[in-house]
Amino acid sequence: MNPFQNRAPSQSGPAHDALPVVPNDSVDLASVALGLYVETGGALVIDTVAGLTRTLTVADFTILPVGVRRVRATGTTATGIHALVLA
Repeated sequence: MNPFQNRAPSQSGPAHDALPVVPNDSVDLASVALGLYVETGGALVIDTVAGLTRTLTVADFTILPVGVRRVRATGTTATGIHALVLA
């Protein structure tokens, strides 16, 4: 049984998938992320859905509940990044 089958997607979650992210300075994520999951902590440079670039320091196994358009390569040292998406 799939409890999500007849449920309309919601921006408040839960996400429908977790897609691996390859940080890139010039290309947005294929789908805007509801948030990110980071396996190995470090610096994370993101472009938010508000259009701002932010540098955050995150710990191992962090779930970051921020809408993200892009994860930048320059300055990002965190690894194992996954975009939590509806699509």
